Amino acid sequence: MKSIYVIGAGMTGQEGFTPQALELVAQSDMLFGAPTLLDLFPDYPGERFAFDDNNLGEMVLRLGDCDGRAVVLASGDPLFFGVGRYLLRNLPDELIEFLPNVTSVQYAFAKIREPWDDAVFVSVNGRALKDVVDRIVANDKAAVLTDGVNTPGMIGRELLSRKRSGYKAYLCENLGTAQEKIRVTDVKGLLELEAAPLNVLLLIRQYEDDAQRYVPTLGIPDDEFVSIKKLITKEEVRVVTLAKLKLRHDMCLWDIGAGSGSICVEADHLLPNGRIFAIERNEECCQFIRENLEKFNTRNVALIVGDAPACLEELPDPDRVFIGGSGGHLWPILDTVDQRLATGGRIVLNAITLDTLTAANEYFANAGYVVEVVTVNIARTRPHSNYKMFEAYDPVYILTAVKE
Repeated sequence: MKSIYVIGAGMTGQEGFTPQALELVAQSDMLFGAPTLLDLFPDYPGERFAFDDNNLGEMVLRLGDCDGRAVVLASGDPLFFGVGRYLLRNLPDELIEFLPNVTSVQYAFAKIREPWDDAVFVSVNGRALKDVVDRIVANDKAAVLTDGVNTPGMIGRELLSRKRSGYKAYLCENLGTAQEKIRVTDVKGLLELEAAPLNVLLLIRQYEDDAQRYVPTLGIPDDEFVSIKKLITKEEVRVVTLAKLKLRHDMCLWDIGAGSGSICVEADHLLPNGRIFAIERNEECCQFIRENLEKFNTRNVALIVGDAPACLEELPDPDRVFIGGSGGHLWPILDTVDQRLATGGRIVLNAITLDTLTAANEYFANAGYVVEVVTVNIARTRPHSNYKMFEAYDPVYILTAVKE
């Protein structure tokens, strides 16, 4: 009967396999694995096939042609950055059974006596260095599977360029072998270490570097932001706007006409596993956004410099869109957003003129959205005054449109 067993190897050679795994290997007709794993079974009587990243397609063809029992040897847990994902994409999943083992990451955390259930796991394979470090700085504890291009030194250099040196680093090399070594350093120290090809990098945040650590709260005072005075969403309006967006932790948010980036800064704390794109064409505003993102240690915000809607093409589809400014291109922007937004997605638009409000309301009515408009009138007491008098701000119309 045709069956495929994908078996994870332990950290200590053949003795790391369970009796069940050894029995499955002994009863199999074909054995697949990296050369180092096949070497664990020198007396295997059946057909052997060595694979690596360059011949995975051929391995799948051989597995498809095998009518008996095949065993694929993998490192640790085959479904943890391993060959399991590739096999599930290319073979019927009902033919495959997995027998996981201890991963190098689990082993590394055990060696340094550190819990790992609150860590994020990142593989650099096939990913840009920027994306890798984006994931690291968004978390307090990270395990990174590096390669020959995105080395621990390269990761350390990128962290330093972002002024994120507050991590304790554990460079865990050749785990489970006689050459096993764990070196403890800091981010700067990673630049001086030559890492073995087989390594796991563990990064644990110890402190915030070169910037004040802000406690995540809604309603950061306006004067905390660097901005052009008229191009900032006021504190109270910002809180209502974020409430209307109804953000969940892993959403993608577009902030079109980001101004000072104040919405992005506060949304960053509400989207710990999400992605935020601050879209702005004014170069002076872009510089203010950069300063604010650095000041508030945002983790998930990327600045996109350009004119909307043209610059939106390469961005991932949004779950939520905030429009703080349109530069006179409101309807083309809304057309683009409408094409990219999934059913149930939300657009929140802040308008200070009836012209903008009317144009937006007309568009959404024609497009079949459910629309709500809230008018926010704010008056604050004047500071440094002998009398408690209120200073009124222009009303803001907050339009929420839900795509049905």
